Amino acid sequence: MNKRFILILLLAISFNSYSKDITGKWEFSSILPDTIENGKNLKNISTGDVMEINNNGNFNYKIAKENLIANGTWEFTKNKLTLHYIIPKEITRNYYITHNEKNLILNENGINYCFKKQTVNTTGITSKSIIRGLIGLISLLLITMIFSKDRKAIDWQLVFKGLGIQMAFAILILKVSFISSGFEFIGKIFTKIISFTQEGTMFLFRSFETGIIESPLLNFAVMILPTVIFFSALTSLFYYWNILPRIVYGFAWLMKKTMNISGPESVAAAGNIFLGQTESPLLVRPYLNKMTMSELTCLMSGGMATIAGGVLAAYIGFLGGEDPIQQIMFAKHLLAASVMSAPAAIVAAKILVPEKEIYEQKLNINKTNIGNNELEAIAKGTTDGLRLAVNVGTMLLVFIALMAMANYILFTIGEWTSINIWIVENTRYSELSFNMILGYIGAPIAWLMGVCKEDIFLVGQLLGEKTVLNEFVAYVSLGEMKMAGEFIEQKSIIIATYILCGFANFSSIGIQIGGIGALAPNRISDLSKLGILALIGGTIASLFTAVIVGMIL
Repeated sequence: MNKRFILILLLAISFNSYSKDITGKWEFSSILPDTIENGKNLKNISTGDVMEINNNGNFNYKIAKENLIANGTWEFTKNKLTLHYIIPKEITRNYYITHNEKNLILNENGINYCFKKQTVNTTGITSKSIIRGLIGLISLLLITMIFSKDRKAIDWQLVFKGLGIQMAFAILILKVSFISSGFEFIGKIFTKIISFTQEGTMFLFRSFETGIIESPLLNFAVMILPTVIFFSALTSLFYYWNILPRIVYGFAWLMKKTMNISGPESVAAAGNIFLGQTESPLLVRPYLNKMTMSELTCLMSGGMATIAGGVLAAYIGFLGGEDPIQQIMFAKHLLAASVMSAPAAIVAAKILVPEKEIYEQKLNINKTNIGNNELEAIAKGTTDGLRLAVNVGTMLLVFIALMAMANYILFTIGEWTSINIWIVENTRYSELSFNMILGYIGAPIAWLMGVCKEDIFLVGQLLGEKTVLNEFVAYVSLGEMKMAGEFIEQKSIIIATYILCGFANFSSIGIQIGGIGALAPNRISDLSKLGILALIGGTIASLFTAVIVGMIL
């Protein structure tokens, strides 16, 4: 009971960062009459046109294509912003103002000047980021210890080795140029493969008349889900060619030698980098019945802390959109997240259930039969990918519908109780909603990860969506928030990418019990006992990764 109380108390600590402050840099988004929502802008605005409102009472803005530069002083009273121009000429103009942390609208004589908060790129190691990162790491270790089955048996040497390996991976991938370039090259390969998928999609869904995919079909089901099917088939082919098992063996050998863990859990942890949470156990199938409780926890936590190659392509599509540069960038970070989370999952599992039994030392990868030739391997991978795509689509349909229902119920309660009015006046939200609740619960954790105070509620909401619903829903939300320009810092988007990179949600407990239980029926009882601990371990592992990235990014 005390454990639960401490955790609830820790998660409940939050604070209100809402402010009426309008200072900062605001990008022009549109200049239109207030009777028109969409249309041609009255002035020719472009990317980079910014209005800066400074704390010292000065303002300046430019519209490059109009060759317009302006500056002067400003005053803000109630809902009116007064600008005293010096350049281009001395004049005073009054604007009625509507704003929140992300958007600003100035209305003058029926014309709306619309702005969005400029996303700030903040990179580099600072004393502030290191201090906050250390606070985050210590907090995560304490939370994990709260749920430990035997705190006295924790192998702290293994824990610090694992965190050291994770830190080394982060520095190598993000800060060492030739390794970072290597991951970007792999990202380019993923991006290119996505384009191949689009060729198949084009053949199936293009119009015979126009030769293109018509706009009504430019949706999630047509443009995203086919990548899941194609990547599943490709993964199966790489496994048949023995390429994937060799890469898995290399990672497994590294983790076994550095962290002194068993052979089976090393293989499973490495396999989880590339395979799904029910495919990776196939690599250690002969050992499942003999695994210790600590090894099983490691196997399950690793499955929840990482993602599979098939869904990786879909996440790249969510975050990168149709921009190849953005796709490559997010592919690099998603790959880095999956690699870094493997040792992190081992660390979390070994704190939750420390090893106290004799374990298997051999490092062997089970030869899974995926076909007698390349065509059979492709066919099996395609069939598995189709099941996964249908499963993803139906889960998104149900969970998003449930979110809409929950939001409607909470909105109605807010209307009956007048809570909505208080929320509008005192928070960044417009109504009582499921998203708001998740945002406030997850905000303290987001802050520990290194997210700026303006974005902690957004990232906290995403963490909640991932845990309560699933990572697909959360990545869809992240992509929508990114496209809408809701984040203040680019760093927040990157940290969120790492936080969400894993299958750690409540439905995964059932998936693992069913999937692993089918391979080892006599361990179903043990799997059921470890389900919640594995969820905690997978979540903590992703957070370990995020906080380390937040320190050095």
